[in-house]
Amino acid sequence: MMAKTIAITLTKSLIGRTVGQRETVKALGLRKLHQTVEHNDNEAIRGMINKVSHLVTVKEQ
Repeated sequence: MMAKTIAITLTKSLIGRTVGQRETVKALGLRKLHQTVEHNDNEAIRGMINKVSHLVTVKEQ
């Protein structure tokens, strides 16, 4: 049931964010505002999304 992919889009700026949040967004593969990346839906990715949920939007596919 977790074999789907999810699309993650950076919707808010990283200016003024903590180092941990910046590193998490970078680890997800996001560099620019409104950039979208696709990842397999697993617990590790979900945990990263939780940490920066206020900066990204997630679309399940």
